[in-house]
Amino acid sequence: MKTKYFLSAAAGLLIIASCNVSQKYKRPNVNTANLYRDSSATDSSSMAALPWRSLFSDTVLQNLIQEGINNNLNLKNAILKIAEANATLKEAKAAYFPTLSAGVSVTGEKLSQAAQTFPAGLGIDLNSTTYQADLSASWTVNVWGQLSSLKRQAIAEFLESDASKRAVQTALVANIANDYYTLLSYDQQLAITKQTVRNDIQDIETNKSLLKADVVTGAAVVQSEANRYAAEITIPDLENEIRVTENALSILLGRGPGPIKRLTLAEQVPIETLNAGLSTQLLKNRPDIQESEFAFMTAFENTNVAHSYFYPTLTITAEGGLSTLQLRDLFNNSIFYNLVGGLTQPIFNQGQNKARYRIARAQQLEAFNTYQQTILTAGKEVANDLFSYKQALRKAELRKKELDALNKSVDYTKELLTYSSATNYTDVLTSEQNLLAAQLAGVSDRLQQLQAIVNLYTDLGGGWQ
Repeated sequence: MKTKYFLSAAAGLLIIASCNVSQKYKRPNVNTANLYRDSSATDSSSMAALPWRSLFSDTVLQNLIQEGINNNLNLKNAILKIAEANATLKEAKAAYFPTLSAGVSVTGEKLSQAAQTFPAGLGIDLNSTTYQADLSASWTVNVWGQLSSLKRQAIAEFLESDASKRAVQTALVANIANDYYTLLSYDQQLAITKQTVRNDIQDIETNKSLLKADVVTGAAVVQSEANRYAAEITIPDLENEIRVTENALSILLGRGPGPIKRLTLAEQVPIETLNAGLSTQLLKNRPDIQESEFAFMTAFENTNVAHSYFYPTLTITAEGGLSTLQLRDLFNNSIFYNLVGGLTQPIFNQGQNKARYRIARAQQLEAFNTYQQTILTAGKEVANDLFSYKQALRKAELRKKELDALNKSVDYTKELLTYSSATNYTDVLTSEQNLLAAQLAGVSDRLQQLQAIVNLYTDLGGGWQ
């Protein structure tokens, strides 16, 4: 009869278990319209759909990126984080199943004669030895959805770690490409500077000849020498920047500092069409936004777990086995078992449950704010790089016209210096310095264009369709 009552009570508790107090997760409603500023695009096609190999035509750069993906230590750590999260997920799933343990014990006991109620001298043995072999199982019933919330929390952490790995790889691809392009720009600036020095050396010899012919004064020769050294003194700085960039790029590739094989800036062929698509696509393309949402999901489920502590916990424990005072009788009428169903309701715990819940709620709101901030930051980055790319193209057109004019200026002033007294070497010097500055700035313009493409591709979450 007692067993019947117990089973009825257990059935009633299992019916209660269907009343899950946990909240169901829904993606937060965040406004993602018009994040790109001044963009009225209605075409959903986006360069984010391109694999990274299609973005870079330089096969040397392609090989460097693949080497980085294979060997970069930060990326390897991100992959290990996925393995850790996967183990946590398996642990959360295992909580649904009962725990089962087996034990064998021998217990020796001696009772105190002074603590007994029967008189001494009856010949009662106060020493005893108990032999026992048992199996015990315990099962915490998922009454209020706590175990389900813990499982969903572990899933969110696993997905968060996967998104984090993809974010690390996206950043790695961008960093390798940007460092590579920076290296090419330093190469180009170094080549321009060395050519300028060679031209200055020729100018010095020309001015010496003109001095002998009384066309220029000795000041022109000295000024031409100073101009040569002013250009040449920048070479060590450029060579140092090349060495530093090579070493930094080597670390990204997971190798020791050393030289980097590369092509030239002139050989780079950027893609012609940059489609940003719709800002709403950032939610499914950018791994850092996905990572941020999964972090919010983790905090959301943690709030569910904290809420479940206000409700009773149902635990079912079963134990059975063999117990005897004589080892030879272990299998003779020695079976024992017990079954216990326990319902624990928290009444007073010094406010720990309330504090735990308030902390979880605050952390959930923090995660939501971080999620919103990540989306806004993503929109800003896309808007900045779109504008930067447009401005780089605009500057390239103007720079070409400037260089054409400055080349003519250098030629004209040199001719005037040779055949006319209408100018002096200061005019030649100024025109040459302006030409060098414009040539170096033109390299920076080219670098800005290439890096804007890389950054825009990264900002859109490229390569993760």
